[in-house]
Amino acid sequence: MEWYWYIIIGYAIVINLAAVIMTIYDKKAARYKLWRVPERTLLLVAALSGCVVMYVTMRLLHHKTRKPKFMVGIPVIFIGECLLGLFLYGWLAHVFV
Repeated sequence: MEWYWYIIIGYAIVINLAAVIMTIYDKKAARYKLWRVPERTLLLVAALSGCVVMYVTMRLLHHKTRKPKFMVGIPVIFIGECLLGLFLYGWLAHVFV
């Protein structure tokens, strides 16, 4: 395996772990009226490729499931990331062939 795959896999693990931890913490903070994670931060982590795991965690915990910003926004972010990935894949395949 090429060296850059280790970086990509490591990044994916870290960002998805952060998404799960932040979602679980925010759910507990909401329950006990503690300091909450700002919605902007949660959406930023989702946009940095933590959207799938964050969405699943939110559904499992029933956290922010009534907020369209999250229940619509996170799938839209995922679709955007997929389209961007396809575009970059096509562009890189064209450039480096």
